[in-house]
Amino acid sequence: MTPSNQPPLTKRRYLRELVYQKNRWDEPISDEDKANGFLGWHERGYLPHCDKPGLVQFITLRLIDSLPASRRSEWEHLIKIEHLRERRKQLETYLDRGIGECWLRIPQVAQCAENAILFHHGKRCELLAWCVMPNHAHVLVHVWDWPLAEMLQNWKSISAIEANRVLDRNGMFWQREYWDTFMRDKEQERKAIRYIENNPVNSRLCQTPEAWMFSSARFRDENRRLVIPQRENVKDRGFRRAGSETGAPMFA
Repeated sequence: MTPSNQPPLTKRRYLRELVYQKNRWDEPISDEDKANGFLGWHERGYLPHCDKPGLVQFITLRLIDSLPASRRSEWEHLIKIEHLRERRKQLETYLDRGIGECWLRIPQVAQCAENAILFHHGKRCELLAWCVMPNHAHVLVHVWDWPLAEMLQNWKSISAIEANRVLDRNGMFWQREYWDTFMRDKEQERKAIRYIENNPVNSRLCQTPEAWMFSSARFRDENRRLVIPQRENVKDRGFRRAGSETGAPMFA
C-alpha cells in the first residue's frame, strides 16, 4: 500500500508496480521461453497480462468502437474499478448491450473472425471454447509454444483484413488491448466454457447455446466434448460429426 504521507500512484505507475510484484513472486519464465517470444507478466499501458506456455487463457477481444467516445459517460467509471476481475465483469456486461456498429453481427464478418480463431487449432494451440458476439469475441485457449500476444495479433490482423474487405472499409477493426485471465484449475475452465457458450443466450440473442452460429457450443457431442469438424465444413451448421476431438491436428 502507498504510505499515507505519499501521493497515490498514478494508474500507469500502479500497473507497473503490480506487474513487478507478480514477476517477483511468480515462477519466472525460462530463457528458452523468452527466446521463443513469451513475455511472462507484462503490461501494455492498460492491463496486466500473463504470457507463459502451458496456460489455459480466457481471452476477450472487442471491436474498435465497442466503447465509443460518444458514450463515455456510460462506461468511463467502469474502467476505473480497481479490482481487475470486477472491472472485467462490468465491462463485459456493458459489451453485451451491443454498443457500436456491431460488425460481427453480419454473418460473413463473424465468419472471418471464427475462421481466424480456428485456423491454428491442433497445430499451434488448442481451442477449448469460443463465441463471436456482435461487438466482441471470447476464446478459451490452451497455449502451447506460441506466445499469446503473437497468437492474438495473428487472429486480429487476418480477420481484420478479411472483415474490412467484406465491409468495404479501411481502418482499425479490433481494439488494440485485450482482456486475458489464465485458468487456475479445471473447475474454473468449466465455468469459463459455460460463460462463453451461454453468452448469446444471456444476451437474448438466441434461446439455446447450440443455436448461435459462431460458437463452439454447436460442436459439442452428446457427452459435451468439443468435436470440431474438418475446416472446410465449419461453415455448415448441419455438418456430419466426422472431425477429431479437440486437440488433434485437423487443419492440414
